[in-house]
Amino acid sequence: MKLSNQEIELLEILETDSRIPMDHLGKMINLSIQETEEMIKKLENSKIIVRHTSVIDWSKVEGHEGVTAMIDVKVTPKRGVGFDEVAQRIYRFKEVKSVYLMSGAFDLSVIVEGKSMNEVARFVSEKLSTLDSVISTTTHFILKKYKHDGTIFEQTDDDKRMLVSP
Repeated sequence: MKLSNQEIELLEILETDSRIPMDHLGKMINLSIQETEEMIKKLENSKIIVRHTSVIDWSKVEGHEGVTAMIDVKVTPKRGVGFDEVAQRIYRFKEVKSVYLMSGAFDLSVIVEGKSMNEVARFVSEKLSTLDSVISTTTHFILKKYKHDGTIFEQTDDDKRMLVSP
């Protein structure tokens, strides 16, 4: 779908912060509140705006410890459907948060969340690896998030660089 510059500008603003009040948003793109609401509704109905989310730093929430793993998956594509069929089977598992078709040594990159490393390991060995098309997997556990979806975690305002003056 071809979008106007105003629609693209709206999407860029919403991608950064979807909680901006409608009147402020309208002023930012030079539209009335009603026109802004109609534009957002059109973009939602067209499935361009898929969902409004918040980025949470779960490491700061006591009692919500868990693990995230990035799993590289090599698969055999099926004739006529390519990678789509196996990707659909994978993203239907509740543990799976994201699935991407990749270029390079592996075909799919799968993001999985679990309560423990053992839970993720069981998912890989009992569910993911047992799929007919899956040839091999490589699991990488995320130890710490520094930046996610453009948001920097634990950013400090202290500038540790030495001041240099002429």
